[in-house]
Amino acid sequence: MGFSKDNLIGFLLALSSSAFIGASFIIKKKGLRKAAAASGVRAGVGGYSYLMEPLWWLGMITMITGEVANFVAYAFAPAVLVTPLGALSIIISAVLAHCILKEKLHQLGVLGCVMCIAGSVIIVIHAPQERPITSVQEIWTMATQPAFLLYVGSVIVLVFILIFYFAPQCGHSNVMVFTGICSLMGSLSVMSVKALGTSLKLSLEGNNQLIYPETWFFMIVVATCVVTQMNYLNKALDTFNTAIVSPIYYVMFTSLTIIASVIMFKDWDGQSGGSIVSNICGFIVVLSGTILLHVTRDFERSSPFKGNYAPLSPSFSAGLCNGNGELSNHEEEDEPRSEEVCLRRQELYP
Repeated sequence: MGFSKDNLIGFLLALSSSAFIGASFIIKKKGLRKAAAASGVRAGVGGYSYLMEPLWWLGMITMITGEVANFVAYAFAPAVLVTPLGALSIIISAVLAHCILKEKLHQLGVLGCVMCIAGSVIIVIHAPQERPITSVQEIWTMATQPAFLLYVGSVIVLVFILIFYFAPQCGHSNVMVFTGICSLMGSLSVMSVKALGTSLKLSLEGNNQLIYPETWFFMIVVATCVVTQMNYLNKALDTFNTAIVSPIYYVMFTSLTIIASVIMFKDWDGQSGGSIVSNICGFIVVLSGTILLHVTRDFERSSPFKGNYAPLSPSFSAGLCNGNGELSNHEEEDEPRSEEVCLRRQELYP
């Protein structure tokens, strides 16, 4: 795939976006931990005390910066190029979680991250060229085609089922529930973000698209989807290990976004069979990496040291498992209420 000037701009913006978003996972989780220690109620079980925590807001600002860069990237490059580059956020968040949050990343987890990156590279290399779009009305025509309307209806139904049926029953024991909601809504938000970004780009070039109601409709959809994503992403981050949430969210979000883009924008129309097969192989590599990350989580849960309070080594100096697959951070010893919350969580969700 040859890189045009617009593709290069989108590529660089997507890379910077991933860097900011990857760091924001860590900052926000530090804020969530502090808020839970202060209030005794975690976001994963319905607490909202993190809204008063400055560190959480710093994480939000970092994430918003990354999302803005990502938003602009979609205006310059196709979704099948921009979205897979989010894999960089996996590396950043996993490494920072290991160094800062003391969330141990097993060697299989490292291999899983590498496989996610390798699969993304394959997808990027074989990404199709995007056809030029001249107006938001053209995008509206794509968005109202029967195939995409069927996809949108399926996503909405699945989200409601996850929120009202699965979340109360197994949302705190199955990482796929909260991340599934984020990913499904994310695929719709990306399509709307691309439509809105293209409209703004055309407007800045002198072809005003703000006069059309379609532009404002896409803006409302973006706002709705982003608010929903942030709410359930907070729940996922507070309930499960960051090194697990980040790659699973990436894989699901990327897969669903590319499927939505293929349906709406017909990205694979005109592509050779070899290119399509290469894209599928890239997905298989990424999904394989995610399976390895799941194995890592199972390994940590089945460790014979789980629940041992003795300081066996630096990595196990605070060996209290908090019920979500991660070890409590010894740096938070000056916050005794956080340990009480962990114990309550372990009783509720063994």
